[in-house]
Amino acid sequence: MLSDHDVVLCDGCHDRIRWAITVNGRRQAINAAPDPKGNLAAHRDHTGTLKVRVLGSERPTLEHAEWQAMPHAATCTHPRPRASSRPGRRAAVRPGTWRWGR
Repeated sequence: MLSDHDVVLCDGCHDRIRWAITVNGRRQAINAAPDPKGNLAAHRDHTGTLKVRVLGSERPTLEHAEWQAMPHAATCTHPRPRASSRPGRRAAVRPGTWRWGR
């Protein structure tokens, strides 16, 4: 049975979600309840951090204490636009010296 201590509400649809860390170190929202239709395997590591991996061709089945989870992005009814990593910033062109004929 999963504890609800890390369950929060989605900002868009207000469904219950958990934040997990992917194998690439990025944060990913997953639905709070296990889902047999989900394509993720979730587990808590030795530090208590919720980790997820994709159930893919290399490792298609659940292992050890993993449970099947659904990415929240697949079920969110009111997704919010992702914030830019640098809001208000635009791409700039560095001033330089033109050198013709070289």
